[in-house]
Amino acid sequence: MKRRYNPYTLPPWVRQMREIGIQIIIPLTIFQGIRTVFFPTSFDVLLLGLLILLAIALRLEWL
Repeated sequence: MKRRYNPYTLPPWVRQMREIGIQIIIPLTIFQGIRTVFFPTSFDVLLLGLLILLAIALRLEWL
């Protein structure tokens, strides 16, 4: 049987790093989106996609 994810069972430093990541990821994604619009390279597009997926995962508490 699969165990349910409970963020309160994580160590305090992991919870703190997760909260910091949630606060930083949205502005970083917006900056990368603006950069991708002006200087589109394949790396920038891949990085933007990765940041968007990471932001969604953190907001929906998948990570």
